Amino acid sequence: MATLGAARAAGTARLAAAGVEDARRDAGLLLAAAAEVEPGTERAWPERPLTAEAQTRYDGYLRRREAREPVARILGRREFWSLSFELSEATLDPRADSETLVEALLERIGRRDRALRLLDLGTGSGCLLLALLAELPRAWGVGLDRSEAAAATARRNAEALGLAARSAFVVGDWAGALVSAGDGGGAGFDLIVSNPPYITRHELAGLAPEVGRYDPPAALDGGVDGLDAYRALAAALPVLLRPGGWAAVEIGAGQADSASAALVAGGLPSPVLLRDLAEHPRGLLFQAPAPAPAPAPAHAPIADKPL
Repeated sequence: MATLGAARAAGTARLAAAGVEDARRDAGLLLAAAAEVEPGTERAWPERPLTAEAQTRYDGYLRRREAREPVARILGRREFWSLSFELSEATLDPRADSETLVEALLERIGRRDRALRLLDLGTGSGCLLLALLAELPRAWGVGLDRSEAAAATARRNAEALGLAARSAFVVGDWAGALVSAGDGGGAGFDLIVSNPPYITRHELAGLAPEVGRYDPPAALDGGVDGLDAYRALAAALPVLLRPGGWAAVEIGAGQADSASAALVAGGLPSPVLLRDLAEHPRGLLFQAPAPAPAPAPAHAPIADKPL
């Protein structure tokens, strides 16, 4: 019978030969899942035996990873903001860099116990919206996606995280339905977040296999210049964002100026550039102008004199 240590060593060699970048880490994660133990068990107890059933599962996982299927896709889950999210074929595999948007919004809202209204445009797995709701106990949010399958995945994630009562997931093409309603329900949204498709069409074929083969094309394809989604957001955000509210939008590499120009052209103010932990430009942060104060009366009203 094989041991955990021997299985990890063999798996690492297989994945390295297939060109997997971090073969040792991925082999360990897949082995832990196959053996139904906590990650790191194979390092702490390498002599622990591996059952035949677990070996069969592990071999299957390794074959899929050799074909460059991401570990999160193989296991069907991804951790984001220390929360576990189900993935499906219709959802983007969330990246840790997108947590930059969540962090930026939380830093700017002040007290977290307010009854805020949130909107996530292109919600996918729901990770951005649900991460925010997990930190804002009185907030309520809407996640919108044009894929019914993605919206269904997000609903399941909300249920699993205990956030279903404070969230709703709607199927629609960007924010068209909400814009046509005026301001998203009468009061606008305090926080809006979006990770839109931003890969230029000619770059799609050159993506890493883990992305190009397994993430849904609709979540990647930003059009000929990569800015189609930003032009749609430029029309929607000024209508949907309440005065003084904040919007955070993810951008791709080299898009800080072009995406900013597209969004500002729709009526948004100049943004703050957000950088991820590697100091790469990762997002744009906007605050809607606060309403102008009512003008003071030119003179005090004259009280009626008693007769």
